[in-house]
Amino acid sequence: MAFISSIDVIGSGFTAQQQRLDIISENIVNMGTTRTENGEGPYRRKVVVFQADNGTGRFRDVLARTRNGRGGRWNTETVAGVRVAEINEDPSDFKLKYDPEDPDANEDGYVEMPNVDLVKEITDGMAASQAFSANVTAFNLLKAVISKGLEIGK
Repeated sequence: MAFISSIDVIGSGFTAQQQRLDIISENIVNMGTTRTENGEGPYRRKVVVFQADNGTGRFRDVLARTRNGRGGRWNTETVAGVRVAEINEDPSDFKLKYDPEDPDANEDGYVEMPNVDLVKEITDGMAASQAFSANVTAFNLLKAVISKGLEIGK
């Protein structure tokens, strides 16, 4: 049933955008973190990398290779979508703030601050929110189509 694979595609979009929003939130929360857990300097901004997912390599593909029970045909349907391929650290330079009283200041009195830009994070958050909303719209449309299809049988 094609509508089930459509739900999987929309669900993958929900999941990917939710992870993106989580990383954006983490970046904003750590805007003032000058020392990480391991002590290797300030927090480094993280960026989500999306990748098209053609549905291969999933458990459902193993099942798709088995007979589907209808006249001996093989079920080869794969479900596309999107997934988070990786979460990278932004290699841009840290910002410097003059504060000789800070315990993390270098010998010149400058403190390395995270490379997080609030405007960039808010912009990315708005884009992720719009993409999430688009997925909600697609889901509601699919739900309406399925509902109308079920009414045909009445």
